[in-house]
Amino acid sequence: MENSVYATYISQISSYSLLDADEEKTLAEKIQTGDSESLAKLINANLRLVVSIAAKYYGNTNSLMDVIQEGNMGLMMAARKFRASFKTRFSTYAYPWIMQYMLRFMRGDKSFIALPHRKEDGLRAIEKAKQHLSLEKGREPTAEEIARFTGWTLRKVKEYMAYDYTVYSLDAAADNSDRSSPMGDLIPDTGFTPEELYLINEEKQTVQKAIADLPRNEQTVLNLRYSINEGQDSKTLRDVAKIVGVSPEAIRQTEIRAIRHMKSALLFA
Repeated sequence: MENSVYATYISQISSYSLLDADEEKTLAEKIQTGDSESLAKLINANLRLVVSIAAKYYGNTNSLMDVIQEGNMGLMMAARKFRASFKTRFSTYAYPWIMQYMLRFMRGDKSFIALPHRKEDGLRAIEKAKQHLSLEKGREPTAEEIARFTGWTLRKVKEYMAYDYTVYSLDAAADNSDRSSPMGDLIPDTGFTPEELYLINEEKQTVQKAIADLPRNEQTVLNLRYSINEGQDSKTLRDVAKIVGVSPEAIRQTEIRAIRHMKSALLFA
């Protein structure tokens, strides 16, 4: 049954044209003005990306279409947050969002503690309601919205949601293949959202480019003082002075001059 559903779905999404980088940027600009048609076009053009990721990582204990559905929710979130100013293709930006939603679903698909069938059925009903409402609203639904959707009382919904927890080993394989990576290696860092990590990396690259345009002696001082290059500790003025072979005061003046040059370059970039 699922194979036929999967085949039908693939046939449907194959009709959507792929986009080039300029088209993605144009759509991103329109999406920020509230253009729902542009949002749908960006999402539809990347549905095949979700399928390719799902086919690679889902386990046999999961329904492939359920995994794809979860990935589609990550795709929708990425499409809303993507900006034309991001210097990357949308697929690169969307990938961690898609993975985050898929892995959350796959981790939640295996319960550490067995529950009575009635409660398992209730949790499945809650999950289906969440999926439907999330796609409809573009966000996680509230307990009140789930209650209205299921026709249950709010108390009953909250009771079932209280059972919705899982424990899953981070050392467990992401799928059943021999070459599968541990699940822990695939889980995105939730300390920052994907777009925050992207912007942090962009800032680092901007600073590194600005330093590269400085005179050699100023580059050396900043790299040593602020540990610009990974794998080294920041050094004191006295330490840098010993390395370079000048006085600490000379290093301090060079540092001030370098920072002034960088601020000027970034201000007029």
